Amino acid sequence: MAIRVKARSGESTEQMLKRFKKLCEREGLTKDIRRKEFFEKPSERRRRAARKSVARRIKEESMPA
Repeated sequence: MAIRVKARSGESTEQMLKRFKKLCEREGLTKDIRRKEFFEKPSERRRRAARKSVARRIKEESMPA
């Protein structure tokens, strides 16, 4: 899963870097790096997933059909 950015005609390096960062964000790469920055115990990971699931369920129930 390599992200490649080719230079467009007349594009500056700042614009190319901005496109690269946007692609990384869209692919979820930055979020994944932040999540893996520190070790997380498996029990904490399960607890976080359960809280996320409950929050998602509450949000779906509160939304009108």
